[in-house]
Amino acid sequence: MSEQWRAQFDAEVSFANGGGLRTEGFRLDLPGRKIGDADLAALLVRHLGLLMVAEVRISNVTIIQEPHKGGRGVAGAAPGGRRLVELSHVIHDGLVTLPGWPAPRVSEWLTREASRANYAPGTEFQVGRIDMIANTGTYLDTPAHRFPDGADLTGVPLDRLADLPGIVVRVPPGARALDRLMLAPYDVAGRAVLLHTGWAAHFGTPRYGAPEAPHLTGEAARALAEAGAALVGIDSINIDDMSPAANGERPAHTALLAAGIPIVEHLTGLDALPPDGFRFTAAPPRVAGMGTFPVRAFAVVDA
Repeated sequence: MSEQWRAQFDAEVSFANGGGLRTEGFRLDLPGRKIGDADLAALLVRHLGLLMVAEVRISNVTIIQEPHKGGRGVAGAAPGGRRLVELSHVIHDGLVTLPGWPAPRVSEWLTREASRANYAPGTEFQVGRIDMIANTGTYLDTPAHRFPDGADLTGVPLDRLADLPGIVVRVPPGARALDRLMLAPYDVAGRAVLLHTGWAAHFGTPRYGAPEAPHLTGEAARALAEAGAALVGIDSINIDDMSPAANGERPAHTALLAAGIPIVEHLTGLDALPPDGFRFTAAPPRVAGMGTFPVRAFAVVDA
């Protein structure tokens, strides 16, 4: 029989929306004999299902050898019925997605009037044209967006883009950096992890690109990759910190895309989703050589 270990420790938990929690002599099953305070804090948050955790202070840790007692299970949503939830912004002529980047130009390549010369009387068609950069509206980032040898739109398999079991991580109002502790309560393996910050309310306004826009920290992105998330989405301007203080670094993009985890940015409508019990899809066309492209993102929600 393999060795089985538990940690006994004290902890002080403070929450982003106020209040706190203190434990003494708390015990948790461990995956191995050694564990750092940061990993132990994340394990505590996950085990108790704590949301909106701002900080966990660990002390008086003792590692003891005894049989595992089992973890905390979290039930999903009840089956039956379904509804569709739109999670994409509308792309229209002149739409500003990223301040300072080119807006799309929507026009007609073939008008209905001009088409009449090509068809029988009473028959007409219209063919539209759109000129845009790939980072327009709600769009998908593939590994090729970050890495020259990464998979492009044709190389990301459908099982990373369509009909994924999803979860929503609700971010406390005013929170800016979404860290590992905020994600610790969630079982993300094989799931689309959608970060609901509320920042979509500013889409199309100058405030959308403000330095305080919510983002995912590099440590949190690495934790999602290690835990096996299938896809990560956010309703903010970027999954990384875009403020001048970030110095152009993109640790969240780097960690997720290096692990082959697609990213969907500029989501909207996440307030209409339950915490789980839904399926998520964000599939772009198969365009060779493109690392990003707009998607029609949506969820199918069990009633």
